[in-house]
Amino acid sequence: MVNIDLNADLGEEVTDDAALLAVVTSANVACGYHAGTPAIMRAVCEEAVRRGVAIGAQVSYADRENFGRVARDVDHDVLREQVADQVGVLSEIAAAAGTSVRYLKPHGALYHRVIDDERQAAAVLSGSGSLPVLGMEGALLAQARAVGRAVFHEGFPDRGDGADGRLLPRSETGALVEDEDAIVAQALELASRVDSVCLHGDSPGAVRHAVAVRRALEAAGYLVHSF
Repeated sequence: MVNIDLNADLGEEVTDDAALLAVVTSANVACGYHAGTPAIMRAVCEEAVRRGVAIGAQVSYADRENFGRVARDVDHDVLREQVADQVGVLSEIAAAAGTSVRYLKPHGALYHRVIDDERQAAAVLSGSGSLPVLGMEGALLAQARAVGRAVFHEGFPDRGDGADGRLLPRSETGALVEDEDAIVAQALELASRVDSVCLHGDSPGAVRHAVAVRRALEAAGYLVHSF
């Protein structure tokens, strides 16, 4: 059997965290800069321990007003410290819950920025210690790989791709895939070439789609397990 991870963004105060934690194998936990609070982080970590779900730090720009979805020109040293702060806060909470932060994944605008921006990618890496990195190919993963850090590739069955292979901006037609059959079909296609399949926790029907995707992956012979 081939392993495949199923991850989702949690702790963002917009979805049913407990229900998603019953389905996914990795949880990208919002660390307070775009969403989340210490109490929410604690609740997610405690339920993740109960469910055997891996915890990842979902770091972002300090931008709760825009849910971290607006690109920022942040100085390297400032961004490095912001990332370190987020990872540190979640690490303390995870340790108290009996687990640890297993990987790093940027959120929103930062996720897309570090695909191309070498300086911001370096800041994210510098602020996150030696954590493995989850994301799409680009500057962040290349830099992580160059210094010997583990990298894991992911794909998004509930998002549309442009001709360049990047995710379409949410403002464009086709950016959000909401049909369950289409999501499942795309998840099965992605599973053959990525380490992890990501379902957005803030998408309509997120829990239902996650259940359908997991069932389809298992029926196809995949072992759904954290990377």
